[in-house]
Amino acid sequence: MKDSFCVTVTGQSLIKNDVRQIQHKRFLEVLDFLRQGNVVFTNFESTILGRYGGWPTKGRYFDYSRPEMLDALQTMGFNALALANNHAFDLGPAGVLSTLGEVWSRGFLHAGIGTDATDAMKPGRQRHGGHDVSLFAMDAGPGPGNMYAEDRSNGRPPRPGVNQLKTVRKLGVTKESFRTLAMLAQELRTSSLELTNYAQPDDPTAVIGENELNFYGTVFKQGSAFRRHVEIDPENAGEHLAAMQRAAARGDFVLAYLHHHHWEPGWQEVPGWVQGFARACIDAGASVFVSHGAPVLQAVELYKDAPIFYGLGNFLFHVPAEETEWSAREVWRSLVAACRYNGSGQLESIDLLPIVIGGEEETAANRLVPLAATGEVARNILQGFAKRSSIFGTEIAISGASARVSLAAARKVG
Repeated sequence: MKDSFCVTVTGQSLIKNDVRQIQHKRFLEVLDFLRQGNVVFTNFESTILGRYGGWPTKGRYFDYSRPEMLDALQTMGFNALALANNHAFDLGPAGVLSTLGEVWSRGFLHAGIGTDATDAMKPGRQRHGGHDVSLFAMDAGPGPGNMYAEDRSNGRPPRPGVNQLKTVRKLGVTKESFRTLAMLAQELRTSSLELTNYAQPDDPTAVIGENELNFYGTVFKQGSAFRRHVEIDPENAGEHLAAMQRAAARGDFVLAYLHHHHWEPGWQEVPGWVQGFARACIDAGASVFVSHGAPVLQAVELYKDAPIFYGLGNFLFHVPAEETEWSAREVWRSLVAACRYNGSGQLESIDLLPIVIGGEEETAANRLVPLAATGEVARNILQGFAKRSSIFGTEIAISGASARVSLAAARKVG
């Protein structure tokens, strides 16, 4: 029988400042909670400016980190990193190669980027706590096609980049609005504004049937109401899920990770397509599913005795001062989760520690590290998390400034 096993997971880590010298008591409390894990996991929400150089590939929302930021994460206790996210390509292929080299040299378990598509899709695999652990990491966009890794083909060299879960975002509109768009599109084409030129650098997105229209890069879908549709490519998803099945079949502990920016208008709501894919990952053999993207804490679901963390918000969030859109307090509040498994691989408990980046004052000047939340703030974080999670049948027992997910209740429902 294998030894008992613990996986601790956090919000995403956009780190650009070295925080190793910070000794705040409540930050050290967070680190102590983290380090109880055999696997300590976060999403490295950045790219490394290193030996391969690079150049900015986007405008305002551009970020990169120095290699020593990885040392800071390692000092905190992290040993597992997802690298698939919207900032992974901010320095282009050069940044991907630098990040790979720096992560490899430090021995992190990692996944999500690669020298080509085949390499980017490969899971990271290491032994931790007596278990072989396979980490799968994917990004579902939206993002430009050239940020995603591509294999060599006839006439095309390979491209280093991000591991993609292929999705298409479509905007649903009413019949009347769809008819207006179709008429306008026809008038524009008559004026020689052909679609292909305006889709570059990507290829035009295919449409299905007469009820869809590609309007210069945005696909509109005729329906009864205005809404957004996110559709996962079934063939591509099948490749990811088959790889998880193979890892689980050989006895690995499988951690599945998804990053995306297809947020709901209410950021703390869970998109239906994410729930469907998360459950498919568990069906394929994943023992835990973690997602980031929306910079807020969403919910947790227990599905077939496996935790699905739909959105863990932020753990480190070193954004430029001019990005004022992150003023909402929910952006700076999250939690850290410790998932404990017995020797047979069965989930035994999930403990939760609420955190506030910068502490209860939450001023921009001190938002460098997360501190363990206290008092009313801790209760608000946990109560909000419990309320959102109850929609998925998850019960959370709150005790002061900490909480535990009720596994007995979930198993009774199952």
